[in-house]
Amino acid sequence: LQYGIVLDAGSSHTSMFIYKWPADKENDTGVVSEHGMCDVEGPGISSYSSNPPAAGTSLEHCLNLALRDVPKEKHAGTPLYLGATAGMRLLNIADPQVSDTVLRAVAATLKTYPFDFRGARILSGEEEGVFAWVTANYLLENFIKRGWFGEWIQTQKKTLGAMDFGGASTQITFETRDTIENPRNEVMLKLYGQAYKVYTHSFLCYGRDQVLKRLVSKLLQAESYQETVSHPCWPMGYNKSLLLSSIYDSPCTEKERPSLALNTTVTLVGTGNGNLCTLHVSKLFDFTRCSFSHCSFDGVFQPKVSGDFIAFSAFFYTVDFIQTVMGRPVHLPSDLKDAAETICATSWSELLQKAPKLEKRLPDYCAVSIFVYLLTTKGYSFNNHSFPNIAFQKKVGETSIGWALGYMLNLTNMIPAEKPSSHKSMLYNYWVILILLFVVTTLTSLVTAICLLRHSKSSII
Repeated sequence: LQYGIVLDAGSSHTSMFIYKWPADKENDTGVVSEHGMCDVEGPGISSYSSNPPAAGTSLEHCLNLALRDVPKEKHAGTPLYLGATAGMRLLNIADPQVSDTVLRAVAATLKTYPFDFRGARILSGEEEGVFAWVTANYLLENFIKRGWFGEWIQTQKKTLGAMDFGGASTQITFETRDTIENPRNEVMLKLYGQAYKVYTHSFLCYGRDQVLKRLVSKLLQAESYQETVSHPCWPMGYNKSLLLSSIYDSPCTEKERPSLALNTTVTLVGTGNGNLCTLHVSKLFDFTRCSFSHCSFDGVFQPKVSGDFIAFSAFFYTVDFIQTVMGRPVHLPSDLKDAAETICATSWSELLQKAPKLEKRLPDYCAVSIFVYLLTTKGYSFNNHSFPNIAFQKKVGETSIGWALGYMLNLTNMIPAEKPSSHKSMLYNYWVILILLFVVTTLTSLVTAICLLRHSKSSII
């Protein structure tokens, strides 16, 4: 077996994925699988802007687990990558020097390990979207698969779209035959000899954590930054005091930063009003401007969604909460809307009773559910016909869906542009021998049986 390690340095946390595959079949689709994963304790590396060395130190626990999980003799040949996403993209906008310092500190830690470290860098939103699309379709064997006899088979399956919803950004990526009017949204891929025209867009500041900050900013604005402000998306019975600095510490909210001192405290009081919550969440989108034939929101071109989709990360966790905790099915947009309204109308004490282990995130499920509803229906234009084509999933088999696997497959050249030659592997040769033996044995048995039958008949006569 060969191994590869990817650190997914997201905005809210970092996850480490260890992959494995048979060394003699590098280009065999479906053969790379997740060997192990580890969630780094603490926030994402972008949170260490005031103490960059601590960003590197935070990764050590998971890297030490990798030392144990990857056989020692394989350490030197195991590629190690770190990709940072929207949290670091935001830090890079706010202060490029600091983001470079954080990346250098992280790289310094990774270099101390005996793996084949191949760099730490910030991914663009488009890369994040496309690599997640590659991961999902690779795992589902939508590109190519190996047949029983060692030959390569073009599956003729349609690819499925991928929707990611992280802490600071959200991505939508899907294959389309339509004209992609904005060249920045078009990616041409050649995988296993097949050409794919893919639409992708990443919306920075539309990840879960940034949406919640932007929402609070709008609420504070609406009530002129009073000491106590009502929060229609928080449940009745829940309130919390916040420093203004915790809301306006992001490029996503800095344009709305008030003239008040950032150490000012405001208290938000939950009122559990679903309709009012929907009104405020909808203000986070701009559905009015569009210089193309069709837009999703904020003037961004998007062709019509088509085919099946897989939605993961916070999409999965939101719908999973609705289905498992609230006991509500989600088949149609109206199901999602009704469930969101039910969550909004549920008191804090009732929610705590239903899911005590989720206390930290519980107050925000109302707002996030409404956001997912508006994003998928008003934003991406899923309707009663296309919404049921979305599968809300965390994994395919035992492997997590996300950009990390696609990123490693790309950087290790494990998905060739040309169709692999349909060479016959040793496995194929063994199959041929076994089949020939089977045929010979079967024919011999048949001939023997016929001879015996004839002999017994002649004996009777």
